[in-house]
Amino acid sequence: MMIVSSILVALVALEHVYILVLEMFLWTTPRAQKSFGTTPQFARETKSLAANQGLYNGFLAAGLVWSLLHPNDTFGVQLQLFFLICVAVAAIYGGITAKKSILLVQGLPAFIALITVVLANL
Repeated sequence: MMIVSSILVALVALEHVYILVLEMFLWTTPRAQKSFGTTPQFARETKSLAANQGLYNGFLAAGLVWSLLHPNDTFGVQLQLFFLICVAVAAIYGGITAKKSILLVQGLPAFIALITVVLANL
């Protein structure tokens, strides 16, 4: 179960690296506009806001990677719990205030990873 939980945590981290790239570097491209449901004008007007948002997603990814690489397993699990809860809270907030699909796209992987981390460490 530890291997499964580590893989799921890594996938959540990878997803947030992808979001970082979309928001920081590809925000005005058709790919990002389609992903986030924005128009070219809106994307141009909000480019700096999106980059800031992308940076925060990068911090979540970095924290999750740190949790997987930390030499103290107990502290690593605590980091996993903290950062997965942060992702889950952000997904809930985004799902309520922005797009419901955020709950599925970002929230569901985080919730599943969170459950596996808890079960693996009972």
